[in-house]
Amino acid sequence: MRYLITGGAGFIGSHLAEALVARGDDVIALDNLSTGRRENLAGIGDDVELVHGSVLDALLVDELMARSDIVIHLAAAVGVRLIVERPLRSLITNIRGSENLLEAAHRYRRKILIASTSEIYGKNQRASFREIDDQVLGSPSVSRWSYSTSKAVDEILAFAYHRERQLPTVIVRLFNTVGPRQTGAYGMVLPRLVEQALRDNALTVHGDGRQTRCFCHVSDVVAAMLLLLDEPKAEGDVFNIGSSEEVSILELAKRVIGATGSRSEISLVPYDEAFGEGFEDMRRRVPDTSKLRSLTGWKPSHSLDGIIAEVVSDQHTRKAEQAAWR
Repeated sequence: MRYLITGGAGFIGSHLAEALVARGDDVIALDNLSTGRRENLAGIGDDVELVHGSVLDALLVDELMARSDIVIHLAAAVGVRLIVERPLRSLITNIRGSENLLEAAHRYRRKILIASTSEIYGKNQRASFREIDDQVLGSPSVSRWSYSTSKAVDEILAFAYHRERQLPTVIVRLFNTVGPRQTGAYGMVLPRLVEQALRDNALTVHGDGRQTRCFCHVSDVVAAMLLLLDEPKAEGDVFNIGSSEEVSILELAKRVIGATGSRSEISLVPYDEAFGEGFEDMRRRVPDTSKLRSLTGWKPSHSLDGIIAEVVSDQHTRKAEQAAWR
């Protein structure tokens, strides 16, 4: 099969491309390289067709869709800092890009997987989130909610194409995916903490640090996506993908210091200082993945401590490579 991956040179996209190539599939990676990097595909460069372009280019999307059998739509404006600073970019990229992909997929009758987000649940207070749970968002004037809103529109579009036009769609809501190649430049917490620890800088933790998250290794997320794409019963439905190993961000920072042997201290930074006045955050974000597990048998195989060690090792390797090029 030939897979089109939008955002294919990004963090998740490059790992997905590797997995598909390893099992014998062909891959076209569409990426505008705004956050993705050619280097992410270096290990399989000869086996992937990298197309430098945007999902906002409807003609290009149409051309690539015609050449593909299945599409995995990962391209999006992501990262808390990017979303807060440039909400308009988030809305346009996510909504218009998904619309282009869904229209082209319908035109050529291609199965499409849409990557959504745990941000969908917003400020919902449930102990763990099920796919049927409500969105609880703040005021539209708060830019934080632009990303959640844009991805909700993506999901609504995907459901509508499936119900009204019988397009085979699958939606996945990703919870804090982490691993090698992820950058902390756009607010991704684990790589940012590791980068700070390796420099012996203060580890900046926002708020009181007691907010909790669950971190899932990118290879586990990729495995879940491929299982869902290969399962006809997943069509027209939505699935959480994430780990259930909950940890506070303060505890995460302490574990990073331990894993790196850093002399860093932890600095608590108020939200309004980090992101501007009016910023809102969620206290807990824990997925219920029983629906995914029931259909496919999937469960994550990486522990949090193992993930931290791998991210530390990856950043050591990248620093050494950068030093060698100087």
